Amino acid sequence: MTLTSFNPIPHYTVSSGELPRIALLATGGTIAGSAADATRTAGYQAGALGVQDLLAAVPALGNVAHIHAEQVAQIDSKDISVSLWQKLAARVNALLAQPDVAGAVITHGTDTLEETAYYLHLTINSRKPVVLTAAMRPATALSADGPLNLLNAVRVATDPISAGRGVMVAINNQIHCARDVIKTSTYKVDAFHSPEIGVIGWVQDERVAFQREPLQYHTVESEFVGLSGELPAVEVVSSYAGVSRIAVDALVEAGVQGIVVAGTGNGSLHSLLQQALAEAVQRGVTVVRASRVGSGHVMHNGAAPDDQYGFVSAGNLHPYKARVLLMLALQAGVPRERMQSLFDEY
Repeated sequence: MTLTSFNPIPHYTVSSGELPRIALLATGGTIAGSAADATRTAGYQAGALGVQDLLAAVPALGNVAHIHAEQVAQIDSKDISVSLWQKLAARVNALLAQPDVAGAVITHGTDTLEETAYYLHLTINSRKPVVLTAAMRPATALSADGPLNLLNAVRVATDPISAGRGVMVAINNQIHCARDVIKTSTYKVDAFHSPEIGVIGWVQDERVAFQREPLQYHTVESEFVGLSGELPAVEVVSSYAGVSRIAVDALVEAGVQGIVVAGTGNGSLHSLLQQALAEAVQRGVTVVRASRVGSGHVMHNGAAPDDQYGFVSAGNLHPYKARVLLMLALQAGVPRERMQSLFDEY
């Protein structure tokens, strides 16, 4: 069967006999970054190299899978857009619907990898493995981490035990669930962690092992598969010492449909910010309380502020992932009275 190319950017194929066929979609990022010399790990151009260069750096891929590769984008992931998320999800869904494709691997920049992964976790309609990977050092760097991360991601995607676990991130020999993983360092190779729950598995050499199953709804269980059209505007604000209500009032006037607030501690809010957000709810804006801490749960409060003001608690979702879920929920027309149970389920 011939795979349809993603025009206008060409695709490449690495033949590997009867091995599993994996779709590799490249989007740029540090894993495809290029610097002036091998000692530079900060001053480089992200996304400078094409997918064929990534393949050439890992000849061992020919022993693992038959690779169908496409260059979906060549960007620094800090510049990723919602429209690119939608394009990427549509392409992954189309490829995985083809019976001879065993799974998909996506190379991505580290800055927004966790958001892209969670969006795909909620919008991919397949039990086949989808694995994102990335690098903290550019491809031209001394001891670049991208080639091994890519090889491991393909190994995860080809292993039958990876099926049905939703979208995963394979990086630094660990396998993370897209819902849980966050970037925790600006420079370390070991930059990604799943602080509250922990990794779901690991990969080393030819072995892929899993330690737990994701329990929240995802992929084929998700009610957000197949949505189309523009995603509603949802923004993130933060609570901090001396915060004003200026940002919230401006966002409400601009017509946003949702606001995620990164609160202090257990999602607690400065009194001025809380009042502004309560008034935003009265004007039809959905407000979700998350925490800026990076680990732990924001518990639903049956009195103030949640039930009293109509807020939704994000549980242990990171604020930027709570934004992804809220955008999809609003796009799907989820009623406000169901929002809290939805955040509990996803």
